[in-house]
Amino acid sequence: MPHPGLRVTDQDRERVVEHVQAAFAEGRLDKDEMDERLHFAMTARTHADLLPIMNDLYGVRAEFEPEPRFPAGEPVPDAGERVGGAAAHLLTFCGLFVVGPLIMLLAGGRTSPYIRRHALEALNFHLTVLGATLLLPFTVIGVVLLPFIWILGFVLSVVGGVAALADGNFRYPLTVRLVK
Repeated sequence: MPHPGLRVTDQDRERVVEHVQAAFAEGRLDKDEMDERLHFAMTARTHADLLPIMNDLYGVRAEFEPEPRFPAGEPVPDAGERVGGAAAHLLTFCGLFVVGPLIMLLAGGRTSPYIRRHALEALNFHLTVLGATLLLPFTVIGVVLLPFIWILGFVLSVVGGVAALADGNFRYPLTVRLVK
């Protein structure tokens, strides 16, 4: 919806005229009301002038349709599953970089698709960071990039943990997904 103070174009007016004529054809407006609305539409200068013409024709509708938070058929996670998903991301801070998500995958991944999804995502990310840690020192630029990659790894682990606690789906960027 454009800002109400914006000036209307001829296309905007024509669109409103089409809607008014369609409402008349469907019997929702009588001839006098249609003529009055068409006059207001053709003399409108801003979008605020067009709003009253269309307000009662179609009822209130949502500005957008929200996306479902979880894939179809998957139950909404309870508090224990959210904590398990967050633990898969946050066990990095205990020094369990790859082992922490793997433990969560083996412990909770069989019973909860939510924990499994977050543990797999964290495991793949930490395997990618481990691979970069082992391979990048062989290049000059890699030695410079390595501290930034580790900082990014810690920050993204926090973001993933918070997303898991908030019932969100989080995907780490630039991750090689080795484990499916």
